[in-house]
Amino acid sequence: MGARKKHAPRRGSLGLRPRKRASRLVPRIRSWPEVDVDRPIPLAFIGYKAGMTHVYIIDDRPGSITEGREIFVPVTILEAPPMVTVAVRVYGYDLNIGLYTLGEAWAQPEMLKQQYNLDIDRVVPRLRVPDPEKTVKKLEEMLPKVYDVRIIAATQPRLVGGLSKKKPDLIEIKIGGKVSIEDKFRYAVELLGKTFSVRDVFREGQLVDVIAVTKGKGFQGVIKRFGVKELPRWHKHRKGSRSGPGARSPATSFSWSEVPQPGQMGYHRRTEYNKRILKIGDNGLEVTPAGGFLHYGIVRSTYVMLAGSVPGPVKRPIVLRHPVRPSWTPPGPPKIVYVSLSSKQGN
Repeated sequence: MGARKKHAPRRGSLGLRPRKRASRLVPRIRSWPEVDVDRPIPLAFIGYKAGMTHVYIIDDRPGSITEGREIFVPVTILEAPPMVTVAVRVYGYDLNIGLYTLGEAWAQPEMLKQQYNLDIDRVVPRLRVPDPEKTVKKLEEMLPKVYDVRIIAATQPRLVGGLSKKKPDLIEIKIGGKVSIEDKFRYAVELLGKTFSVRDVFREGQLVDVIAVTKGKGFQGVIKRFGVKELPRWHKHRKGSRSGPGARSPATSFSWSEVPQPGQMGYHRRTEYNKRILKIGDNGLEVTPAGGFLHYGIVRSTYVMLAGSVPGPVKRPIVLRHPVRPSWTPPGPPKIVYVSLSSKQGN
């Protein structure tokens, strides 16, 4: 009787390859949704991961078998102090090349340092900013060519309780809403040099997409990286029991992308869709467990409570974006019955 052919599923999605390190800690947002809002609104925000706890809420999902009953929900707490708008950027559009930059206007670094103690020079060294009013007037003259309006916003890490860094994180955020380009541009100019909060972007109960860089695990072998079965240990393995599958001759077999190979594991840019915001609050002590979050401490500014987990370790910047493919429309914020504040330090 011949040997039975073995079948196994392919490990890992080919859509997430190559599995290489992320190019930046704060991911660039590659696609933006169309939001049904009758006013200009930023479509993204950055928070810093503080840790996880759990809550009990009244299930308000229509058609759920536990609808109207208390359910246990693990939650992630993000600390999200107001962000500062440091620049306005406008784009044109061409069928051959796509979006291209028409111009941008930056706020004065001295003013940002004086008002918000924001060290923009740590991110953009030797920044030379012309008169913002003259630059804005030049952008106004380009409005007939403008296809898209975006802002460049900076975080305020000095206001985050668990961080010790002073260097802000920058991100480009699209201005959305069912309004004209002129209204979006006017809103962005009014926001230049000022702050906006997470409440100006999101509301309690809604769905968001989470974009972040996962935990880095370094260079790993095929057994940990792809779940390949180790060869039996009771044989003599001249070439090792934890080596990857595939023919060793010809050598080109190892260049196939489907063949499990050792390499970088973790520190990948990933997007998780349709996470729900359960609560946005200003008193961090409402959600900080006894003794503080592990490796983080106390939440001291505005926080966002997300249902479920998010990628990355604590202190990592997490980008929240309006959902590009919402799975359902929540009726509003759920009723939170209990928030666990028990210590996470262990026994």
